[in-house]
Amino acid sequence: MDFYGKKNLWKFILLSFAVLIGAATLWYTEDFLEQLRKEEIKKVNQYAEAINFILQADNDDNLNLASSILEDYTATIPMVLTDAEGKIISISNLDEKRSTDTAWIRHRMLEMASEREPIEVLDNGKPRSYIYYENSLLLTKLRLYPIVLLIVISVFVGIAYIAFSNARKAEQNQVWNGLAKETAHQIGTPLTSLMGWIELLKDKDVGEEMIKEMEKDIIRLNTITDRFSKIGSKPYLQPYPVKKVTADAVEYLRNRSPKKIEMTFAAEPETEALVLRLNKPLFEWVIENLIRNAVDAIEGTGKIQIRLSDHPRFVRIEVEDNGKGISSNKQKAVFRPGYSTKSRGWGLGLSLAKRIIEEYHNGKIMIARSEVGKGTTFRIQLKKEQ
Repeated sequence: MDFYGKKNLWKFILLSFAVLIGAATLWYTEDFLEQLRKEEIKKVNQYAEAINFILQADNDDNLNLASSILEDYTATIPMVLTDAEGKIISISNLDEKRSTDTAWIRHRMLEMASEREPIEVLDNGKPRSYIYYENSLLLTKLRLYPIVLLIVISVFVGIAYIAFSNARKAEQNQVWNGLAKETAHQIGTPLTSLMGWIELLKDKDVGEEMIKEMEKDIIRLNTITDRFSKIGSKPYLQPYPVKKVTADAVEYLRNRSPKKIEMTFAAEPETEALVLRLNKPLFEWVIENLIRNAVDAIEGTGKIQIRLSDHPRFVRIEVEDNGKGISSNKQKAVFRPGYSTKSRGWGLGLSLAKRIIEEYHNGKIMIARSEVGKGTTFRIQLKKEQ
């Protein structure tokens, strides 16, 4: 399992642990609330008994005692007391502003009855009154408390995770930027020396053909140095004919790829005059990276097709190969820094390509399609200037 696979496994374990904690909290709270509900039902039944006791009271002391019990038991539980015909006698712990609205009280009684059967108060075996009731405000708040708590914790964890991920990404970017600039700096020193040696070779009448080839390599090294130096800096975009820039990059790689690989470039006629704002060295780097990946994916003889097409709002470039393909569970990982299927290399090519296209050119790069054993198509989309 690679680094990102282990990282995702730990994320899954932590998420599962958080879900278990949340489920245990909800279970415990629901069990506690069930006990409170039973206590409230018991209180309402005692309230009914107290009313019956009042009805049977034969002296003022008993009446005062029953009234005291009633006041205590109606302190938090919303209730409506009616007579046998359904006429409202009293209400407790409901909205005071709407307590005079009979229609609203009737509606609340129906809601209460749908949750719990009204309690009958009997007088000599016959219904004398009915008590409609529901959960107390305290019980309702307690029921919502764990849900609110879990939401708050989830939001906090989410914000913390995003902040941590952004901080880590910024730190990684600094590392890659520093590495790229340091590489450009390190290449620059021997490159300057090589240019001096070529001038000396010219004075020594060394073969002109050999010197030309060395000069091509030095120009190439200069291009590489320029590309690395631009990573991490704000790119300078200029208008370029996208067809020519793409064709030049393809041609450069075609001449340096195995002869057993057939490489073709096809551009729609509408793309001939298309001009986009590009950072030419970095954009060429992306095309070259995609073609190199396609070459590496082909084992033996194969084909690579590069297509340029025009669309109403964007320009599309596709690099298609008939190589070994990429399995669906690895397609998201190919753009991550460090991911590589090769024994050599740092796995930065596609990661840098994604950054160049999406962050520097405000475009998109993706795997359009891929099938193991049949090949892969990478797609770039660049917006046109409106």
